[in-house]
Amino acid sequence: MKKTLFATPQDAEAAFYDALVRRDLEAMMEVWSDDDEVYCVHPGGSRISGVERIRDSWRQIFSSGQQLRFSLRDQQLIHTMMLAVHSVYEHVSVAGQPRTRQPMIATNIYQRTGHGWRMVGHHAAPAPAPVSSDVEEPATKTLH
Repeated sequence: MKKTLFATPQDAEAAFYDALVRRDLEAMMEVWSDDDEVYCVHPGGSRISGVERIRDSWRQIFSSGQQLRFSLRDQQLIHTMMLAVHSVYEHVSVAGQPRTRQPMIATNIYQRTGHGWRMVGHHAAPAPAPVSSDVEEPATKTLH
């Protein structure tokens, strides 16, 4: 049984990134739903399904010893009564390294459960290169 009650999807998301920065496996898994239908896609990786496989993936990531820092930008949020989808740009840096890495774009999916909001999906991948501002937009736009 989960101990922490996340009253909002934003609370769950804050706990997710906090656990990631602290490399705290138990805090990370506290955010995730206990439902075996959960999934996770780490940057450059394949889809991992199930609570135990997700736990193992985070255990491996945390054992690397890298101190990651995250800044979330350009958040787009979709909320319903039972489901929330957050699309965010993760600006990641590693402690002791001067440059930030290429931004990641992540989709975090949260579901309302009897024990508060829980993560049911996380998919992160490198963000595409920014489009040059020198390119002119067409005068008219066509909707499909």
